[in-house]
Amino acid sequence: MTIAPQAPTALRFLSLEITGRCQLTCPALCYAASGPTRDHGGMSEDDWNRTIDEAAGLGAEEIQLIGGEPTLHPAFARMVRRAVDAGLRVRVYSNLLRVRAEHWRLLEHPGVRLATTYHSSVAAEHDAVTGRAGSHQATRANIIEAIRRGIRLKVAVLDGGDHERAERARAEMQALGVHEVHVSQVRAVGNAAGAAVPSISSLCGRCGDRKAAVLPDGSMSVCEMGRFLTAGSVKEASLASVLAGNRWAEVTASIARRAGAAPCPPDCAPNDDSSCGPDNSGPCGPADDG
Repeated sequence: MTIAPQAPTALRFLSLEITGRCQLTCPALCYAASGPTRDHGGMSEDDWNRTIDEAAGLGAEEIQLIGGEPTLHPAFARMVRRAVDAGLRVRVYSNLLRVRAEHWRLLEHPGVRLATTYHSSVAAEHDAVTGRAGSHQATRANIIEAIRRGIRLKVAVLDGGDHERAERARAEMQALGVHEVHVSQVRAVGNAAGAAVPSISSLCGRCGDRKAAVLPDGSMSVCEMGRFLTAGSVKEASLASVLAGNRWAEVTASIARRAGAAPCPPDCAPNDDSSCGPDNSGPCGPADDG
């Protein structure tokens, strides 16, 4: 018996992990195990452009460019413009270690948002997390510059068990003028998992719920943190066909929807409504329409 293809799953947010390369290693933390020796993956610029266009055609409202460090990809700026021209909002998730003048201009576009992660108000603690001396000074300076330029910025603070450190970091960001600061739990994925096998129990349960992620090799996953749950490849098939496939349905159905669970870092997007303000510690809801 032939099984009729399903309609594509509704898509609101698509995260594009365009590179595995990053100036930092975050040896005990990075969910993607990114680093300076990693490459940009098997997706060509044309592949990424096609995926962006297909996402817009499926009704997506926002895409996120992430890595690794997305600004290291040679086609980063062109991808941002492609998405904006397609009518999509764009979120750039950067470590803010280095920001080129061209990229500041892109980030100032009203259709582009910026997000980053800040680990500690103490430079040595932050640098220990990233694995790079001087990263605290550079990231903090670029956070201040983003605020000066009026760029919409969201900062995630990862709480790996030192709650006081996380709260000090959040307070510092608020004092600097960051209006969107979100404290997130560290999940046992990537470097944070150590030798353990990633488990669905590590996820918040929102994975695949009107959102998806594309990894550097084109594999489709339910989200960045759920990268071990893949179903098809947009390098080999269309975005719509992957979302309509039986494997995608099986993978998303395997994830328990846990009411009240804290959202996964780095963002558990879309989650930019008022419930995700600096003073909120609970789970976030759907994205705003602004």
